Amino acid sequence: MKTGELLLSALHGVTANKLRSVLTLLGVMIGVAAVILLLAVGNGSAQVVSSSIDSLGTNTLTVRPESAGAGGGRAATASATRPITTTVATRLQDAGLGHVARVVPEATTTQTVATTSASETDISVIGTTPAYFSVSAAKVAAGAAFATSATAQQGAVVGPTLAQELFGRTSAAVGQQLTVAGVPFTVTGVLAEQTATGFVDPNSEVVLPVSAVQRSFTGYGSLSGLLVSARSAADVTAAESEVQIELDQLVGATTASSPFTVTSPSALLQTRAASATSFTVLLAAVAAISLLVGGIGVTNVMLVTVTERTREIGIRKAVGATRRSIAAQFLVEAAALTLTGGVLGVLVAVVGAQFPIDGTRPVLVLASIPLALGVSVAIGVFFGVYPASRAASMRPIQALRSV
Repeated sequence: MKTGELLLSALHGVTANKLRSVLTLLGVMIGVAAVILLLAVGNGSAQVVSSSIDSLGTNTLTVRPESAGAGGGRAATASATRPITTTVATRLQDAGLGHVARVVPEATTTQTVATTSASETDISVIGTTPAYFSVSAAKVAAGAAFATSATAQQGAVVGPTLAQELFGRTSAAVGQQLTVAGVPFTVTGVLAEQTATGFVDPNSEVVLPVSAVQRSFTGYGSLSGLLVSARSAADVTAAESEVQIELDQLVGATTASSPFTVTSPSALLQTRAASATSFTVLLAAVAAISLLVGGIGVTNVMLVTVTERTREIGIRKAVGATRRSIAAQFLVEAAALTLTGGVLGVLVAVVGAQFPIDGTRPVLVLASIPLALGVSVAIGVFFGVYPASRAASMRPIQALRSV
């Protein structure tokens, strides 16, 4: 049988029972769409992490207590045996470390923020110094950062999402009054929009002077941590070593028993990206199981088809059709079914990728599309081999007698 005749015969076989064919290819379609979409979500997450790493810069380090508390109010202070205090931050800055440019304190907590118009929401509060805006990814887009002299005036810099929620629009936030857990502050600036990394939404934060946060919310005990800026990206490794050694000397600890952890945010995000990639691959593997289920469905349907077309097989063999041509006909039909399901699955995935999934916009991996189509055809051929071999092994006389 020629190629054209094979394709026409396969098309006729697929369309002979439309409902059965649709139900058969549905499993393949769902499997292909799920695999492509999950890979797209993983790719989108990786790009978000990559952009977050770029925004953080490659010369920033974080210092955290080995054991830290969580929560809001005064309970937010760290519970480390060797806490990081403002005194530690000052001494680290004044140590004259050759590869360190700035040391910035951070005191974080969760509090209720309200405005004079009674708008109220729970948000993350960061207590720090003005240098925070040059060291971290947080940049002021409107207004200005609070100055050191503004500490007594209770200046605040808010994220764009929070400004929108509290004041209706970001441009109206500067100069407005808000209260954090009942303590009044004046908005001096609005942060530029940042990409959320999955930890905390930076667009819904409020940044306050560290002295105000300690005085009103967390107390004067431990800070949440420090941000340390190396002089350049090339100095990060040396700066990390200098900071670790200096901190250990300040508290009389050894590196092996250090109560502090010095890390690079980019390293943390890269670790998270690797974990997300592994999880995505796992989910894609689970989704691929539906392709196997669809393949089993192809086997069942093709076996039924062979039984229904026993007379046709007998007649074709009686007039000289070879075992190879009979087997090829049913293999092409099975492959046509799964290829159609694969094409529909790709279309579903392309449409689905236009919508954010759990806050992440999927980014299609182009290589996954031809791969998915190839796997679809391979599944059709693999699961169509047994029905095709049964059809090809029928003897003409037995086939005609069974009708």
